[in-house]
Amino acid sequence: ESAIHSLPPPTIPADFTCSFSLILSSACYKPSLQTQYTEESEWTPFDFLSRLVKEWEAAGQLPENNAKKTRQVIIRPGAVLGRDGGAMKQMLIPFWLGLGGTLGSGRQPFPWIHVSDLAGIIAHALEPKEEPSTEPDVFNGVVPALNTNFEFTKELGRTLKRPTIFPVPGFFLDVFLGSERAVILTQGQKVLPKKTLESGFEFQYPDLTSALKEIVGY
Repeated sequence: ESAIHSLPPPTIPADFTCSFSLILSSACYKPSLQTQYTEESEWTPFDFLSRLVKEWEAAGQLPENNAKKTRQVIIRPGAVLGRDGGAMKQMLIPFWLGLGGTLGSGRQPFPWIHVSDLAGIIAHALEPKEEPSTEPDVFNGVVPALNTNFEFTKELGRTLKRPTIFPVPGFFLDVFLGSERAVILTQGQKVLPKKTLESGFEFQYPDLTSALKEIVGY
């Protein structure tokens, strides 16, 4: 909420309306160590989460007569990093205690975005397009950097000046979180914000160093 309030108000004509589908995961893209995904990548549901994303996006689309005068926007964020909640709030305590470590192998991609940049993409999408379309505009809410879980873990440890020597085995996450939730952490996707960048949006926190320093207050 504070991130949204800190943004300048967009210029919106009186007759302009906008419909949002904020899908809280980039889980529509199948986990892969090699494949790179953009907003233009074709995908088909392959598990429960991806089917859920497909249904959410379909449910959010407007009828054609309404879509002609309403901009439709779909945003697919990666892991949202912020100071006051989400995954970061749960991770900071064990990392402060020197108990932080990679999840599983650590080789899995870790698509992420700072909460302020996610708010910025939403505000940016409120600007009306010069050429209206009845099709939704899709934006990947991730930074351009293709980081891994290992890189995120080590950078958070450096920022907090704490060791990161206790990896969390994949089977441990399966047991305590369930396999469907654990797969979000132990597998990942290489997601690029191609359309987000082409729209003219500029990231305030494009790298882990600047984002994590802001979050922990350094």
